[in-house]
Amino acid sequence: MQIETKKKLVAGLSITSNITLTVLKVVIGVLSGSLSILSEAIHSMSDFLASVLTFFSVVKSSQPADSEYPFGHGKYEEMAGFIEGLLIILASLLIVNESAKNIINGVHAQLDDYSGIFVMSLAVIMNIIVSSLLFKVAKESCSISLYADGEHLRTDIYSSLGVLAGLILIKITGYNAIDSIVAIIVAIVIFKAGFNIIKESGSNLLDHSLPQDQIDSIKRIVNLRKNTITLKEGSLKARQVGPTKDIVMTLQFSGTTSICECHKICDELEQQLMTLYPNSSITIHSEPLCYHDNCKNSCAL
Repeated sequence: MQIETKKKLVAGLSITSNITLTVLKVVIGVLSGSLSILSEAIHSMSDFLASVLTFFSVVKSSQPADSEYPFGHGKYEEMAGFIEGLLIILASLLIVNESAKNIINGVHAQLDDYSGIFVMSLAVIMNIIVSSLLFKVAKESCSISLYADGEHLRTDIYSSLGVLAGLILIKITGYNAIDSIVAIIVAIVIFKAGFNIIKESGSNLLDHSLPQDQIDSIKRIVNLRKNTITLKEGSLKARQVGPTKDIVMTLQFSGTTSICECHKICDELEQQLMTLYPNSSITIHSEPLCYHDNCKNSCAL
């Protein structure tokens, strides 16, 4: 199965899962009056909106470059990830506001049945399955939006477990204020996840460099040919653009290297880099090692 098809399938699965859980949590939350369950409903609603954004960005970013977007549509994924992070943070602030008001006013839900426990258990199981698939495909495709959606659902797992534990404690102790306290803890977890997603997607939108270990890997491949080529100091630039790594560098060759040999070496180097990072755009500029403004040497290049 092609990777773009995989991306669309898991993004669509995430939408289906999130809308199902949102409806269930809203119904049970309203019937039971549980703020922690309603906070989880808000969380799942933000997950649903994020999943829709992810699906849109995956479809859009897979389109080839055109006259309007000559460098491709990859940054749609970064933009979707940034918006998802904002949605997560907004959801967390809404939860804290409602929970704090309930604690201050002494208003707490009276939870008398096991429907909330059932729904939260179901949410944990469904989100474990869907988030695992999202992370798997995100890793295969270097998709920031699928990764963000997976993070979204992973925080839902933790928060759902927290709500589930709170509901069980309420059953055991009869202390209903636990509901609002758990809701605030859930909000803190959600806020942290949103902040991390905004930080990563924002860095990519601003063309932050690839991580140092990836830069070092690129340099190691170039240095394997150090007897033939030299990587010009400060010329290596690499960034993440949606699912694609954009790598640019300048290589210096001996003045006796022919244009044909230079081209052959660059092609071989590109193939090696593409093996390491399959979904990459690689631009290599070649110049003679002796190159400067008043160069008097007769170079084959």
